Amino acid sequence: MTTTTQDTAGGTGAPPADGRGDWQAYHVFYAASTRPFLLQCVRPLVAQLTADGLLSGWFFINYWLEGPHIRLRLRPSSARAAEQVAARATAAIEDFLRRRPALYEVKDGFLADLYNTLFELEYPGGERDRYTDAAGRMRLRPNNSFSPEPYEPEYGKYGGPAGVELAEWHFQRSSDLVIDAAASMNLHLRTVLLGVAAQLMMTMAGCLLPEEAVLLEFLDRYHEFWNSAFSGTNYTARDGYDRAYRTMDSALARRFQDIRQVLAVPEPERLPGFLRGWAEHCLELRERVSALAASGDLVFRSWDGSRDLHVTDPGQALPMLASPYMHMTNNRLSVSVRDEAYLSYVLGRALRRPPEAAEVTDEAAVEAVEAADVRPEQPPAAP
Repeated sequence: MTTTTQDTAGGTGAPPADGRGDWQAYHVFYAASTRPFLLQCVRPLVAQLTADGLLSGWFFINYWLEGPHIRLRLRPSSARAAEQVAARATAAIEDFLRRRPALYEVKDGFLADLYNTLFELEYPGGERDRYTDAAGRMRLRPNNSFSPEPYEPEYGKYGGPAGVELAEWHFQRSSDLVIDAAASMNLHLRTVLLGVAAQLMMTMAGCLLPEEAVLLEFLDRYHEFWNSAFSGTNYTARDGYDRAYRTMDSALARRFQDIRQVLAVPEPERLPGFLRGWAEHCLELRERVSALAASGDLVFRSWDGSRDLHVTDPGQALPMLASPYMHMTNNRLSVSVRDEAYLSYVLGRALRRPPEAAEVTDEAAVEAVEAADVRPEQPPAAP
């Protein structure tokens, strides 16, 4: 999966001082499925650090700059714990890369072209020089390598120090969710991945934006953003969306409608399985965003970087944050940009479809996604 916003600070400000240690960041260049690394390295590492009282927060993202890699973030419970956290993290990552090295090399072919296209789109100016080789192409870090790096939170995107603190809390829950799903579901199957991602997207959007008109506008704008961001490439395509949607079983539309109706009340306890806990978290997330906005603690940076935006209306803050929140969960799932564009289109169409009387199970929803799978010309997610 790619993320199209630089992982750098977008505004000013510093995190509030407290007793916790500073965030540590590790970039692990691993050109293969992230599942083994997450389950065999990250999960036990985080569990052990937490059990020993050394960790107060963590999360991960997937990234593409200088080659596909996982960015693991760990926050020691105190400054005194920082050295132990760093030592254990380093030992765990080294041990994993020694036992389970990735065999694929991103040197040429589709993925190399994809990453260079992303690089050209996101780094059009002089700031790209430190990432390029003699030929002007993006430099690639060695596969099966890692390094500690500065942690640079995106204050401008998430609403300043208070917004970043909230995002870090949310990102831990999102990371836990994805690792649990990887351990218990067949996410390596594309149809299962799409079914899970679509239901998580619907749940988050329904929690954060309960008003139908606002929700539909958000899904339309989300689709247009991802569909147009790469309009000059072959990595997204509207062609076939309508045809693929028409092949869907009506059960899928009803499934999304049911989720939305349950969350509009809200009654998350009526949701099945993994969606229930995710909905409860997202409802709390909405309350926290609303409280920060009402208290005047959310300060965003304008897209052109020219000014600060003080957002005090929850109705404005929630759609602004719903987009990066949703994208980063899809990022952790390794959902591709094209799939994000397609799934947001499907959700919008489904919610506009006349309701039909049908009882929908998890299995029926997955089968419906399978019927609508748009595999032709689909670029793979970043390994």
